[in-house]
Amino acid sequence: MIDDHPMIIEGYQNTLQFTKKEHQELHIDIANNCDEALKYINRSKSANEPYDLLFVDISLPSSTDGSMNSGEDLAEYARKVLPNAKIVILTMFNESFRIHSIIKNIDPEGFLIKSDLTSSELASAFQAVLNNPPFYSGTVNSFIRKSITSDIVIDDKNRKILHLLSQGVKTKNLASHLDISLSAVEKRKKQLKELFVIDDGQDETLIREARNKGFI
Repeated sequence: MIDDHPMIIEGYQNTLQFTKKEHQELHIDIANNCDEALKYINRSKSANEPYDLLFVDISLPSSTDGSMNSGEDLAEYARKVLPNAKIVILTMFNESFRIHSIIKNIDPEGFLIKSDLTSSELASAFQAVLNNPPFYSGTVNSFIRKSITSDIVIDDKNRKILHLLSQGVKTKNLASHLDISLSAVEKRKKQLKELFVIDDGQDETLIREARNKGFI
């Protein structure tokens, strides 16, 4: 279990110990940052005793060597070195862009938004991930449904443009975030406004329509 708030981990532990099946025996290691988590993950691989399941919070202090900047980086690493371990992502982030990024890059067996989380849902998620994954919380399922039913298809860079615009980033500053030229940003914004049928050409209208369709 990887989370930088010890009280949250204590709550997770108590819930799982109280609700586990009779035949299940839980051995839980706890990490509060990326460095501690990396130590446990690498030790389990070296000892040929890989974890069955990892609970990973997205918001974690960076590793001291700078190789890991978040739980998302850590989960991607764990996916490579412990390919059979099931990964449960827990996060306060509920923006569509972050949900899309996590599903695409990690494809977790469990994905829980903390604001959705109750003790009973955590217990249900634990059993489902072990026996019949995946298990996604309501906010994640809502995003997936909206994405599937939308007839608008946009790539990752366009998703990031929408996300950054919704965060108040000015068009002139988008290029540095996306590693593309300003003219390429303008071209992509024009395409997005055509896709979302933005007649007035305003960024605010684009953001509102993208949010209504579940892209932000």
